[in-house]
Amino acid sequence: METKPITFNPPTEEAPSVLLPQIASLFSDRAARFSLLANEHSLAEWLHFLGLITQAQAVALQQLPDLALPPAEAIEQALAHGMPPLNASAIERPAAWHGALHTIIDTMLPEVPEVARSILTKLRAEPAERLEQLADILLKDTPGVASSGELPIVAAALQVVWTAMAAQLDASKLKPLETTSLCPCCGSPAVSSIIRLSSSVNNLRYLHCSLCNSEWNAPRAVCTNCGSDKHLALHQLEDEGENGKPAEAALMRAETCDVCHSYLKIAYQEKDPHVDPVADDLATLSLDILADESGYARSGPNLLLVNAASDE
Repeated sequence: METKPITFNPPTEEAPSVLLPQIASLFSDRAARFSLLANEHSLAEWLHFLGLITQAQAVALQQLPDLALPPAEAIEQALAHGMPPLNASAIERPAAWHGALHTIIDTMLPEVPEVARSILTKLRAEPAERLEQLADILLKDTPGVASSGELPIVAAALQVVWTAMAAQLDASKLKPLETTSLCPCCGSPAVSSIIRLSSSVNNLRYLHCSLCNSEWNAPRAVCTNCGSDKHLALHQLEDEGENGKPAEAALMRAETCDVCHSYLKIAYQEKDPHVDPVADDLATLSLDILADESGYARSGPNLLLVNAASDE
């Protein structure tokens, strides 16, 4: 994909505090980004696999039945009390996510290697009760046992359903929560942040939800985890790609905080208009290793890279 320069004009109106997911293209664009990032990458095979998951998410979203939001009264009450109306750990989980999971698996099966096919086939046959247990591990931090191959696929299905629901909300009624690191739509932590540039958003930082793909404005030069504006630093990998062009890793930096010893990555749309908060995060794991070795803990997960949980 050739990157062409884009001219950004100053916004003509106040920038929105919350950006709802653009479901018409979100997952297909992300799949294309994974494909691009995989080119000559040391983790090319894995990034291609993630691209398959994301493309399958696009298919599942298209086949998803209409989803009912919580009652209007419940949404209004949540907003009045500064709570997320689609709280992933509190509202009734739409049963449609099982169908989304099956669609994702059925779409992926013809394309994946044998090892992955075995995991997907086993997950496809799991009863509803077991699927709900896996969802609890992800959304409610419930201790349990899961293989490292199951959880990202389950997470992908849950992302499809929560993204579809979030897109139905009225963005004008949503405001960042008191805990600014959590999504005002579903209460999930941010996977990363992005400095966006467009006709309505000029050089502002938005946190990107790890579950529903909504975004919300957060001040720059402030820790997204604890709110401190002191002892912050930005780190990036300095290596270059071929022909002296910036490596994909240079598109993201890690913002570290020495108050709470956390970090979260920042993507820069100015450097590449196609940068994606989820895909580019996973393509820059070396930056996570650098931050971890320096004593910083990541403040938000990427649900396509979740560790196996254990009740031991």
